[in-house]
Amino acid sequence: MERNWTPPLTRTNFRKIQPCTSPIEISLCSSPHALSLSLASTLHRSCKTSLSRFKTLIPFSLSTMAAANQPPGSAPGAPAAPAGNAATAAGREAFRQSVVNTLERRLFYIPSFKIYRGVAGLYDYGPPGCAVKSNVLAFWRQHFVLEEGMLEVDCPCVTPEVVLKASGHVDKFTDLMVKDEKTGTCYRADHLLKDFCKEKLEKEPNLAPEKVAELNHDIATLDDMSAEQLGAKIKEYGITAPETKNQLSDPYPFNLMFQTSIGPTGLSTGYMRPETAQGIFVNFKDLYYYNGNKLPFAAAQIGQAFRNEISPRQGLLRVREFTLAEIEHFVDPEDKSHPKFSDVADLKFLMFPREEQLTSKSSMTLRLGDAVANGTINNETLGYFIGRVYLFLTRLGIEKDRLRFRQHLPNEMAHYAADCWDAEIECSYGWIECVGIADRSAYDLKAHTEKSGVALVAAEKFAEPREVEKLVITPSKKDLGLAFKGNQKMVLEALEAMSEAEALEMKSKLESNGEAEFQVCTLNKTVTITNKMVSINKEKKEHQRVFTPSVIEPSFGIGRIIYCLYEHCFYTRAGKTEDEQLNVFGFPTLVAPIKCTVFPLVKNEQFDTVARDISKELTLSGISHIIDVTGTSIGKEVCTD
Repeated sequence: MERNWTPPLTRTNFRKIQPCTSPIEISLCSSPHALSLSLASTLHRSCKTSLSRFKTLIPFSLSTMAAANQPPGSAPGAPAAPAGNAATAAGREAFRQSVVNTLERRLFYIPSFKIYRGVAGLYDYGPPGCAVKSNVLAFWRQHFVLEEGMLEVDCPCVTPEVVLKASGHVDKFTDLMVKDEKTGTCYRADHLLKDFCKEKLEKEPNLAPEKVAELNHDIATLDDMSAEQLGAKIKEYGITAPETKNQLSDPYPFNLMFQTSIGPTGLSTGYMRPETAQGIFVNFKDLYYYNGNKLPFAAAQIGQAFRNEISPRQGLLRVREFTLAEIEHFVDPEDKSHPKFSDVADLKFLMFPREEQLTSKSSMTLRLGDAVANGTINNETLGYFIGRVYLFLTRLGIEKDRLRFRQHLPNEMAHYAADCWDAEIECSYGWIECVGIADRSAYDLKAHTEKSGVALVAAEKFAEPREVEKLVITPSKKDLGLAFKGNQKMVLEALEAMSEAEALEMKSKLESNGEAEFQVCTLNKTVTITNKMVSINKEKKEHQRVFTPSVIEPSFGIGRIIYCLYEHCFYTRAGKTEDEQLNVFGFPTLVAPIKCTVFPLVKNEQFDTVARDISKELTLSGISHIIDVTGTSIGKEVCTD
């Protein structure tokens, strides 16, 4: 990384333009009248092409600008050890506390409602935190939405129960919980068992091999354990409540969704959405039409999601309200190739395939194209998005050797999933899942089709008709309109969405009775269908193939990514005195909250006026900056021949 690069600016009235506290400091060193006000637009062009080559250094203590310009590893003081290299749990904890204390002290984020003692799992982003988050999301839109021509939507957070019933969240979005039998404090049962096993392995290095194998097996099979099995393990190991050491209750399921009521009667149940994806799935039919009835296409959404975590901890990593950025890429299940896969095929990075995990091996560097070719990654489209996620994270500033892609084990995958990978980033808490990239097959669209009665399908038209015997349902719009008037569309969609078994049953009733009772879910009632309203016949020629698309879903936990980025950008250096250590975040310019600083080096109204003019130009160019008109002695440090 070229840290001392200078933008190609006209230097007539500048003695030096040097990256310091922010990537660029504009120092006015001579007559301000000769300064061209086109500087800001020149700077803007330079920034767009070259500022990504900087790493922004933001010192949070008084220090000289020359010292602030030292990069991690070459600073006068020793850099903070990366979390992954910390020798002990105590070392990781000390590093983490330095990061968190600096973040909270400088208002990157703070616990919400602090004056009322706060609520666990809720955080407020302060000014620099908002700026970093805004920059991350802006780059996400550029890297994915614009690059891939995605359709962006914005759906409500409050979701009717029927939607989440269809998706399975109402019945299955649960964690197993235990309670302190005396205080009533709640804990996630699997977290208690996992923490116990990891702590025992770390603190007792001389355990018998059989015991080590047992503890590792318990960690690996946590997701497979029933409530009874988990409870038995907790009792076997004598695990108690962490704070009080009291006995724990038996595990029982707890639904993680926030329930609410919609409307004044309280009769319509809703939930705060646990993910943004369902809003995209239920809009598939309209999005498909908007895209010209063509596949593949992708829809994207950035928004808040809510999970009523049992025991939120680890700062921004496990919270009750958070920002998700999700992509749903709809593709023909018979053709999951990707036209741009060659753009990422040669990327090499850390992967942790299923086989290596099951044989207790470690992650390895693999070429993405090879991983797809040999079947380690299920298909090209999934592989393409894994590559794009890798590029996104590393360009943000995530260190390449502390980023890996781990394949889900069989016990972690949903029964309908074809393949799933997590982008995991190493921080002081260990390897943290920050992005999930899953091939969800056609599960979601089929589930909503069945529940709503609206066919969420795509069609492939054939150049020539094919000889195929199939059941064809042909509703009569005229007769349905006469019978159901304003409800015609919902009845028609329900008829078209019938399964073959339902259609054959209706055909039999129509032939024998002339009419049939039919349940229309969207109307929440049964209607009578007559022979005139629908024709159900077997045909031998097929002009198109109708199918339910598969979905490739990259899902980004923005808060988790940002926290890991903070740790990766953090280091310490020496201060003015021998004992003073300064905490520094070395942000890549892409995400830095402040891109530029303007310093008039003399306290003079003429210089101040020009500095303010430059500030206006920078603002119009969309470059975040600060202006310092105090006329401090910073010029003695910055402006050198």
